[in-house]
Amino acid sequence: MKKTVRVLALLFAIIMVATAFTGCQAKKNELVMATNAAFPPFESKDGDNIIGIDPDIAQKIADASGKTLKIDDMEFESIITAVSSGKADMGVAGMTIDGERLKNVDFSDTYYNAAQVVIVLKDSTLTDADLNGKKIGVQTGTTGEKYVKENYKKTTASGFSNGIDAVLALKSNKIDAVVIDNETAKALAKANPEVKVLDKELTEEAYAICVKKGNTELLKTINDTISKMKSDGSLDEIFAKYIK
Repeated sequence: MKKTVRVLALLFAIIMVATAFTGCQAKKNELVMATNAAFPPFESKDGDNIIGIDPDIAQKIADASGKTLKIDDMEFESIITAVSSGKADMGVAGMTIDGERLKNVDFSDTYYNAAQVVIVLKDSTLTDADLNGKKIGVQTGTTGEKYVKENYKKTTASGFSNGIDAVLALKSNKIDAVVIDNETAKALAKANPEVKVLDKELTEEAYAICVKKGNTELLKTINDTISKMKSDGSLDEIFAKYIK
């Protein structure tokens, strides 16, 4: 009886080790992308799928790495922590290179030039010069939030998980305006005809992909892929696919 128990225990241990090894191998064959899938046209949900510019770029990087792409959807402000802790391999989320972020992660070469703009109600007469002292919606953890706090000292910056929720608050008259990235602003205005995007661009920014500090191998693969996509035109094709 004791011998049988020992044999069963040994078999159980072997199964557990094999299962753990298989799990580790599966993780090694995955490239995990952290994003916030409420930022069209760069990332958004289409049923159970996450689509957009960033997933398409990330797929090219995964292909170059010989790995399967896995996308983890999370709050935008959690992406840097996920990457720096190793929970995710890279953050691909319409993310601007920023001094504070550089303290925790490394960034790739840039792949898109962006700007912060203002969204207001369709019949509003507000301009960017009128925003100081108003209630402005921003996506928490973004450069848009940073811009509002630094440039509109009398303003109440209302943080939202994403721009979609911020625009809903604007439509409900809970806030006076939204400051967010230009292409996302256009996509949100297209989906919500009750709002409009002001012409003035408040900032000049550039999107890049973040990786854990010191992950030079992945960073090189990313940069090589971005460079190749720029030169062969495939990056422009992705932009044309999602930016109408």
